[in-house]
Amino acid sequence: MKPGRHYLLLASLAALVLVASQGLLAYATERSQTVQLLGLLAVGTAAYLVLLRGNLPLRAGLLLALVLRLIWLPAMPRLSDDYHRFRWDGLLVATGQNPYQHRPDEFRAGGGALTGPAELSPALFKQLNSPRYYSLYPPVSQAAFGVAAWLFPASETGFVLVLRGLLLLAEAASAGLLLRLLLQWHLPVQRAFWYLLHPMVVAELTGNLHFEALVVTGLLLTCWLLVQHRVVGAAVVLGGAVAAKLTPLLLLPLLLRRLGLRACVLLGAGTLLTLGLLFTPFASVELVQHFGSSLNLYFHSFEFNASIYYLFRALGIWLTGYNQIAHIGTLLLGLAVLGILVFVALERRPTLAGLPGALLLLFTGYYALSTTVHPWYLAPLVALSCFSGWRYPAAWASLAALSYAAYRTPAYTEDLRLVALEYLGVLLVMALDWRRRGETGNIAPPAKPIQDNHLA
Repeated sequence: MKPGRHYLLLASLAALVLVASQGLLAYATERSQTVQLLGLLAVGTAAYLVLLRGNLPLRAGLLLALVLRLIWLPAMPRLSDDYHRFRWDGLLVATGQNPYQHRPDEFRAGGGALTGPAELSPALFKQLNSPRYYSLYPPVSQAAFGVAAWLFPASETGFVLVLRGLLLLAEAASAGLLLRLLLQWHLPVQRAFWYLLHPMVVAELTGNLHFEALVVTGLLLTCWLLVQHRVVGAAVVLGGAVAAKLTPLLLLPLLLRRLGLRACVLLGAGTLLTLGLLFTPFASVELVQHFGSSLNLYFHSFEFNASIYYLFRALGIWLTGYNQIAHIGTLLLGLAVLGILVFVALERRPTLAGLPGALLLLFTGYYALSTTVHPWYLAPLVALSCFSGWRYPAAWASLAALSYAAYRTPAYTEDLRLVALEYLGVLLVMALDWRRRGETGNIAPPAKPIQDNHLA
């Protein structure tokens, strides 16, 4: 069914609004400008919803997705300063040093001057948001940082352009994989726009250089290879995805009942072997000690935009008078592992077609129990929702923008009222999703033929 003229006019206006909002985010907004930042994201989200309400032509939607990302091409990241640490690690890799061996502050000599490679300048050191922590970025990320720093050792702009080019390629691959998998499972290809046009996805991945873009590509490619019965290839790709971010490991337990014991063991062994080979260039005693130390800090010291954890934290402070994060972090991690095992054991009729939906629920439970949930963490959930029909991941990613209010002052203080508003909104959309599922027996209408579904 072709879209009507009224919708096309409205969609054109919405597209212009979405493009303009991304442009203002890229070039005219700092993360400390909370009202402006949230206003632009709200306007962009409204335009996004307008675009999704009709039958957006496939070519037009893909072109818009590309334009939204190209807007950011020459821009410096404005909503995150993590790229300074990316560059620090990359300069170490480019000069043949192990980024896991030393914290940035260990390069400081007694007089306050920096030792080590000349490129590790005092100016760069001052921009780091975690100089007292060992690097937590896995080897594929480190390799990307190293290539960008090797190509542009003295240019921050050049470094950013290389990383952004890599992420643009990953997003292009994700677009193709989304379309292929949606067609494979007889779902409307327009669902790909739930991810490709999402304002926070564009701003956080392409704009702010977060490597969840590689996670999405890796997960989608793993699913596609499994559909094609290429288990070894899937193992290599999944290992590479884990070597970009650790969270794709959540996929492994879901495969036992889908592939059978033999194939699952082969895939698991291949994944771990790939991961081990990718870590080999950085292998050292310090790698194990320091990477483990960083993981321990992540689960037992860091806290940001959490949900269930904040309730436990409040209870712990009420009972003991101080923050019990060291114990609560362990408890919630244990609950997450237990929940995964129970889910895998009780999942009904596990199939490859249901794999993205099952993985979405595991990601949801994991982040619900996490002590730290940055907005970009939610990008894989939005991508996976394209196959299940759940709307709450897109809502969660949009509402997570409220967490940027913490940066309105240099003290980085969270407003727990906004955190509560975020998660109440997510729960509301979850309830609406569940109600729609109860009424229809599914979360979204069944696939219908769409004239613009072809990929040519």
